[in-house]
Amino acid sequence: MRNVKSPFPFFFFPQVLLLACAEDLECVPGFQQKVFYIEQPFEFTEDQPVLNLKFDDCKGNNKLNFEVSNPDFKVERDGSLVALKNISEAGRALFVHARSEHAEDMAEILIVEANEKHGALKEIFKIEGNLGIPRQKRAILATPILIPENQRPPFPRSVGKVISSEGTEGAKFRLSGKGVDQDPKGIFRINEISGDVSVTRALDREAIANYELEVEITDISGKTIDGPVRLDISVIDQNDNRPMFKEGPYVGHVMEGSPTGTTVMRMTAFDADDASTDNALLRYNILKQTPTKPSPNMFYIDPEKGDIVTVVSPVLLDRETMETPKYELVIEAKDMGGLDVGLTGTATATILIDDKNDHPPEFTKKEFQATVKEGVTGVIVNLTVGDRDDPATGAWRAVYTIINGNPGQSFEIHTNPQTNEGMLSVVKPLDYEISAFHTLLIKVENEDPLIPDIAYGPSSTATVQITVEDVNEGPVFHPNPMTVTKQENIPIGSVVLTVNATDPDTLQHQTIRYSVYKDPAGWLEINPTNGTIGTTAVLDRESPYVQNNVYTALFLAIDSGNPPATGTGTLHITLEDVNDNVPSLYPTLAKVCEDAKDLRVVVLGASDKDLHPNTDPFKFELSKQSGPEKMWKITKLNNTHAQVILLQNLKKANYNIPISVTDSGKPPLTNSTELKLQVCSCKKSKMDCSATDALHISVTLILLSLFSLFCKSFP
Repeated sequence: MRNVKSPFPFFFFPQVLLLACAEDLECVPGFQQKVFYIEQPFEFTEDQPVLNLKFDDCKGNNKLNFEVSNPDFKVERDGSLVALKNISEAGRALFVHARSEHAEDMAEILIVEANEKHGALKEIFKIEGNLGIPRQKRAILATPILIPENQRPPFPRSVGKVISSEGTEGAKFRLSGKGVDQDPKGIFRINEISGDVSVTRALDREAIANYELEVEITDISGKTIDGPVRLDISVIDQNDNRPMFKEGPYVGHVMEGSPTGTTVMRMTAFDADDASTDNALLRYNILKQTPTKPSPNMFYIDPEKGDIVTVVSPVLLDRETMETPKYELVIEAKDMGGLDVGLTGTATATILIDDKNDHPPEFTKKEFQATVKEGVTGVIVNLTVGDRDDPATGAWRAVYTIINGNPGQSFEIHTNPQTNEGMLSVVKPLDYEISAFHTLLIKVENEDPLIPDIAYGPSSTATVQITVEDVNEGPVFHPNPMTVTKQENIPIGSVVLTVNATDPDTLQHQTIRYSVYKDPAGWLEINPTNGTIGTTAVLDRESPYVQNNVYTALFLAIDSGNPPATGTGTLHITLEDVNDNVPSLYPTLAKVCEDAKDLRVVVLGASDKDLHPNTDPFKFELSKQSGPEKMWKITKLNNTHAQVILLQNLKKANYNIPISVTDSGKPPLTNSTELKLQVCSCKKSKMDCSATDALHISVTLILLSLFSLFCKSFP
């Protein structure tokens, strides 16, 4: 490879200088210099040569063709790179692809600023002192190799060559590293004799962009005699990836009336190609806007940043006058800086025009009418309003307020969430006799505040005229409920109470009649004219119709209207107790074994339906016992219980023991009853009370009674 002095006004130089004389080296197919550095000019001038590229396939360059990554440049047949037009900005790099019948190669032209020139030289030459001698003094020359991605078959194809300046007999080249003997294996290989490096399949820069291999020279036994030396292989990007929008769906919002230039959203696409080349240099454009009214160009997208902004005046950005508040934009991203040769990708951006409260609600009419019957509650009229704002927002939803005419809080107004109407209701029954007409003043506002330059006007208030209709109301008892206290067992015909009912319809001058409505026990009657309630039966506090000492009855007051109206009154009679119930004894049957050792037969209890003090303490007594010996006795245990005790064992039989129990009422009441006592035989813990003798005591008593009567008859 010859180091030819450039005839052009820009500097360029080889990436590696050879110590050996270039003429002594054999021909290497491809670009004789693969990397160039040129200083960024003020402008690339049309048809002015930039530099000269030397390509040699070592077989005459038959059918040689050049392709430049930037379409604004071309390479002439003689290798001169020229601009097709005046260009002030060409990017940071150009790639030139050359292909002939026998060889193919890639050259890279790096465009640097003037202040980068010294650093680039030092990096490339690795200058040591002023001699220009490379630090690496090995015999192996392994220049970097550039390979375009996506090459077409046939494979394998030669991509470069490693050269040794020492021709040791039997020496062989050996290549190693990722892509050779490490995964992914088998991509590259080297001719161990000639040093030709070849690629076995198409490369993908987006998968692996660079390969760092090592070349060494071995003797015939495989022992390394030189190296290893690093061999860099770079995959040159091709524009083989379309821009992609990955973050959708894309939805943006902008408030109606926003100033021109308001940013709505940002669209960002991704390109997998080399970000340092035009292959991934994206430009954005709006392809289509739907709908196209009120302007076909409502929005603009920054071609470099992807920011979508408004371009129409705030007046046109009026949600209420738009055909629809939703716009859809088809956005295109194109690589190669937006040139026609670039690949494209598209996405849809949805832009919603948000509502602001710039229209106050207005009543559809200034005055509303309503009619309601007295005594009735519920909705009486729906107030309608119009609002041009978005129904889904607080800028449309109405809030109603009664600002005058409701001192008694008889009315309330609520918003119907579906229709936005104001539902005016009566919540406290109206009285025709008090007021037959009501006038309300109502205002309507929005949930959200109005924007500063908009205010509520006269149409945001309305009057409601309410007419109350008279109805025949039922009489009203005073008080209700009515309460009275009476002693039970008062004589039939006694006066309990005289009720009082009045007719609210004071203007109609109606008469009132009374009747019994509910009298569960049938104890009462009422005078239909004057409302006097009397008894028709004995009042009994112990009746099941009495709850907690209170008897309840209902009465009707009926006016003379047409049709008549009825009012209901409730009477509670509290009944005071009198001693009118004898105490009862329990149990009335007892059993005992004839040979029992414990002669305590039974514990008796007493109860009384009356209330204290007409109940306990109770007095328990045995009736007089006959016969030569007493057989039992009764002993008081407490105020309500006593114990019956046998004084001796009795024979198996049934006995009736006469017992009397007396309460503490004034006067006291006594209940005389009999306790049935069964004396049974007991064997092996089993009690046998069957086949007992006839009632022993009761027969004796009968005989004694007959004898006594006989004696009285014959003195």
